[in-house]
Amino acid sequence: MVIIDVSGIRDHRRLHSVLRDALDFPPFYGMNRAAFWDAITGLVEMPDRLTFTGWSDLTKSLPDEADLLRQALDDFRRQYRADFVAEYRERVVVPR
Repeated sequence: MVIIDVSGIRDHRRLHSVLRDALDFPPFYGMNRAAFWDAITGLVEMPDRLTFTGWSDLTKSLPDEADLLRQALDDFRRQYRADFVAEYRERVVVPR
């Protein structure tokens, strides 16, 4: 399982930078939806489960990007890996 915190992301370049780092995309990753699709369907081994935290922050700041990301992961599951799971959660704040 890979956990990706998308809270506080305010632009698509930062989103793709976080995705690149979390999913170990190659340095030449194109930082857009098409490049994301190419990476998850042929460039990297995707984990069995992705958990996004801070999802509501992302849907507020980048609604189109959040929607496209979710669609791409749904398509990946339908077309390539029926056992793949993507979860979209609120950010968990742990009290000290």
